[in-house]
Amino acid sequence: MNEYVSRLMQRYQSRGILVDTNILLLHFVGSFDQSLIARFKRTERFTIQDFNLLEGMLARFERVVTTPNVLSEVNSLSNQLGGATRDRYFAEFATRIVPLHEEYVVSADVARHDYFSRLGLTDSGILHLVKDKFLVLTDDLRLHGILEKSGIDAINFNHLRLF
Repeated sequence: MNEYVSRLMQRYQSRGILVDTNILLLHFVGSFDQSLIARFKRTERFTIQDFNLLEGMLARFERVVTTPNVLSEVNSLSNQLGGATRDRYFAEFATRIVPLHEEYVVSADVARHDYFSRLGLTDSGILHLVKDKFLVLTDDLRLHGILEKSGIDAINFNHLRLF
């Protein structure tokens, strides 16, 4: 991990890290069954090493932050799991939501945000919520670029995968 990322993580260690949808899905799927990461179409671009990297990062923060919109997207993507695997996954998913620090953002306020038409509800909600509060971890290049342009601290998970 490079020095810049280490400094960001240290700065936000006690405040928390907001994890965007695809990375939070990797966390949930990998925590359920690491072998499923490569077999599930929504996580197949990740590896077990990516999961281990993510878990090591998250362990360094006092709070892992999410929003109802991020959790809804993770839920929708997770619904694509099949049969008995899906049922077992959701039983565990329910317990893994509990330790997350969930922050609510009023959708009407988010819809008035300048970037709403480009980012949509979930990502605009993240942008609206995090300024000077939380570090953002995402693999979404567009969201990451807008966060940086807006002066919001963010880490692109794909950049971490290069090290």
